[in-house]
Amino acid sequence: MSDVSWTSVDDMEMFRSLERLIDRIWTNVLRWGPLPRDTVGKQLVRAADSIGANLCEGDARFHHKDNLNYCYISRASLRETSYWLRRAEARNLMSNEDSLQMREELDSTRRWINSLITERRKWLTEVREEQANYDA
Repeated sequence: MSDVSWTSVDDMEMFRSLERLIDRIWTNVLRWGPLPRDTVGKQLVRAADSIGANLCEGDARFHHKDNLNYCYISRASLRETSYWLRRAEARNLMSNEDSLQMREELDSTRRWINSLITERRKWLTEVREEQANYDA
């Protein structure tokens, strides 16, 4: 058996950092007017919330392929969040500095999710029992 061990995303510092970022996005969007909040804001918040929600849901899945699929969905939601942050900046709903800082944090999160995917792929290829000897 290999020494690959499972750690829940909830127990990882990078996940808690992601939660703080998502909460900052929420707080920022709450200050916007009705039209921006209903259009760009709702999409931004949904995409950002989806990053963490899919990581948690994937962690609760029994099969490792399911878990990986949710990691991929989470990574796609991260890209969508970046898109909406750029839209918010372009429409003067958010400062360039705030948008850039949040996108840089998302980029760190993207690298973390990529490493999480790499680590969790090991569970798909790991043999969990000793090979039988069939010599007669």
